Amino acid sequence: MKRPRPDSPTGFNRSGDLIRKPKAPKTLKLIDWENTESALFSRQHLILLIFLFTILAVYLFRLWQLQVLNGATYRDVSENNRIRLEEIRAPRGLIYDRNGTPLVENRPAYHLMIVPEDVKDMDGTLEKLAVLCGSDAEDFRKILKEKERERKFVPVRLMADLDRDCLARVEAQRLRLPGVFIQVEPKRSYKWNGTAAHLLGYLSEVSEDELKTERYAGYSAGEYVGKMGIEKAFEKYLHGLPGGRQVEVDALGRRLRLLDEVLPVPGRNIWLTIDLNLQRVAEECLDGLVGAIVAMDPGTGQVLALASSPTFDQEKFIRGLSREEWVQLSRDPLHPLLNRAIGSAYPPGSTYKPFVALAVLQEDLFRADQKVFCPGFLSFGNRRYRCWRHQGHGAVDLYQAIVQSCDVYFYTMGLKLGVDRIAHYARMFGLGEPTGLGIQPESGGLVPTSAWKKRVKGIPWQKGETLSIAIGQGFNLATPLQMTVAYAAIANGGTLWQPYVISRIEGNRLHGIEEFGGRVRRTIEIDDRYFTGIQDALRGVVQDRRGTAHAIETEGLEIAGKTGTAQVIRLPENASRKMLENTAKDFERDHAWFIGYAPARNPEIVVGVLVEHGGHGSSVAAPPARKVIAAYLGTGEGDGNRPALDVSGAIPSAR
Repeated sequence: MKRPRPDSPTGFNRSGDLIRKPKAPKTLKLIDWENTESALFSRQHLILLIFLFTILAVYLFRLWQLQVLNGATYRDVSENNRIRLEEIRAPRGLIYDRNGTPLVENRPAYHLMIVPEDVKDMDGTLEKLAVLCGSDAEDFRKILKEKERERKFVPVRLMADLDRDCLARVEAQRLRLPGVFIQVEPKRSYKWNGTAAHLLGYLSEVSEDELKTERYAGYSAGEYVGKMGIEKAFEKYLHGLPGGRQVEVDALGRRLRLLDEVLPVPGRNIWLTIDLNLQRVAEECLDGLVGAIVAMDPGTGQVLALASSPTFDQEKFIRGLSREEWVQLSRDPLHPLLNRAIGSAYPPGSTYKPFVALAVLQEDLFRADQKVFCPGFLSFGNRRYRCWRHQGHGAVDLYQAIVQSCDVYFYTMGLKLGVDRIAHYARMFGLGEPTGLGIQPESGGLVPTSAWKKRVKGIPWQKGETLSIAIGQGFNLATPLQMTVAYAAIANGGTLWQPYVISRIEGNRLHGIEEFGGRVRRTIEIDDRYFTGIQDALRGVVQDRRGTAHAIETEGLEIAGKTGTAQVIRLPENASRKMLENTAKDFERDHAWFIGYAPARNPEIVVGVLVEHGGHGSSVAAPPARKVIAAYLGTGEGDGNRPALDVSGAIPSAR
């Protein structure tokens, strides 16, 4: 019997329908499904393994990089988390006078510091510090706000120069104030605060603009630098080199032990040519006045005193001026920061006349014994140029013209010389250019010429202007130091010294001692006999009874010199000088000058005195000069036997 095929019908159901046997599933299709699923699972497993191995490789590479490649670097970083580097400021060099008396010293200053990284409760810490120091916590927050861009482990100064009470309270609470410590550093101290302030100068915190300059390369923010005078001019000698130390700290930032230390190199000490006692005498003479006094050795160029009035408080700059204090100081109409001895130039008045006289003699334009008649004025053009003595001096030769300071005589000499020859001889004595003292700013003054006026003013020189130049008025300008140096050249017979104030700079472990001496700028080519004639006349200014400075004649002390009264405002035509003096306001009054030296025949000191709006040189400027000279020579002030000159008498105070 033939067997039916599997998919053939197998019979009929009750309804008569043909019943077929279902087809068996194909075995080949089942095998394909299993292979497909197995392959998919294998790929997923492989991807997962690759991903895991990749992560493991990255971790292994990173571990190798951290521990092997950069291990030393991170080891240092780890060590530095407990090691702090602290800068040690170098003590600034000291400044002494010529006798070894300290003028500027250093003292320890205690600053309140905080390391933000080590403070857990900043607000609480600041509140405690405010209570301990009697300050405002908000001020501390402002300081930290300004420093927030800096690294957290860099110490921030909250308060500078703590007083002893505050210092004691903070030290007693140190264990309760993590991250807070006291920094000790040397701070400037002006032992004779205000004395020689313009010469010594002052310190102030270095500015951001200064830190960007080559001059202050290597300096750091917060350091104090010289801003004026010796402190500024010799900053590189006085500053020194900072040191540093490595200290280990605990988790609270407290020091545990010193690991290493490099000591700073102190700044070099400076010895000045200034005599402190003489300086103080000069400043006492200027008390209540506005002006300057310069004293100098005519044989070496050493500056013995350099005083300017009014002076200022140097310690205020160290403590830190408030904005209101700085505005008040900078707007003071008396300009207390101005060094009038070197930085301000004035018409020299009649102190200029000896240079005109030397020019006339050397040029052989007029003999010393020839006379000029002075009726009290000189007519030139359509105006009269008046002499300071309204009734005139009569017939005077060169000696009497200097002794009595006759303007008409020098008007005449000015016309003979001309402005350019006058300028030539004035420049021979160092006028019209800085002296080279080395302290800035120093004015060069002004010696006018015809070419100068054409260049600056754009108009030709007028002969009438020469008359004013011949008596030290007009465009003439000179500083007290310039006039003192020029008179030193007259006193010593023609040697023009460059003035100097530094005699020695001490050495340290990096540098040796440097000694300084005088330097001759030039020998003035004028015949010795003419110098002798002018020296005789300058002696007569004080010794002759008709001399304009006869009031300061002192027994046992022979002084030579010249008074000067420099006009501030132009005197109107035919106006009375005496009336103008009585009605002029303070700032309209004449400047008073006196330049003198002693002993007259063998000079050891030259003194220049300038009093702004002081009036007559004979009564205002000459007495201080006598006092300074007497103090230096050790003869006592000596009042002499002559009373002060009476401006209403027959011998009135002169130019």
